[in-house]
Amino acid sequence: MPEINSLKQNADSTETHQLLDRIAQGDSSALDTLVAAHRNYMRRIIELRMEEGLRCRVDPSDIVQETSMAVCKRINEFLVQRPSTFRVWLRYQTLERIVDARRHHFAQKRTVKREYRITDASSMSIAQRLRSGPSQILRKKELAEQVRGVLDRLPDTDREILLLRYMEELTNQEAAEVLGIEPAASRKRLGRAMRRLAELLDDNDISFHP
Repeated sequence: MPEINSLKQNADSTETHQLLDRIAQGDSSALDTLVAAHRNYMRRIIELRMEEGLRCRVDPSDIVQETSMAVCKRINEFLVQRPSTFRVWLRYQTLERIVDARRHHFAQKRTVKREYRITDASSMSIAQRLRSGPSQILRKKELAEQVRGVLDRLPDTDREILLLRYMEELTNQEAAEVLGIEPAASRKRLGRAMRRLAELLDDNDISFHP
């Protein structure tokens, strides 16, 4: 068990570890710095997981603010329990705020596990993992839309591992924790998802050349 906890903690950056140590020692300014350093990550989660219908009613910036407040309120609980890396814990806090907003506006109790919003930039980022070289960069909006359509056709398990690794930028260890599987299984799932994505792109004659 200590080895697993060590792996979880080591996935956070050195800066995050240092800030958490300062917070544990009572440095309130370190908490402000920690939250500020992770605002872009919170926005990335919200961009991916918050559906359009909710965006019409709730400003994503409000979700960031509410998550920041929740983190400040619950940070001592995290420091005592250390249930995961800080980033995975922050991810859960962000998703909880999205669920709360959805309940408030739509009286719906479903989770955000199957919710996602793949933008043009997101689809290109994932697809470019399959190709390299300046002559093979996706540049046209219509290509991004095609790739997004292909991603939507992937099985849920394949699409989710791609989103976790390349959009939420979780490590393999963190993605495995979120999915409730072993890291080795997570790596295999990612490889399978990439192969299926490549096959679908080829089947649909989606070219990466400008």
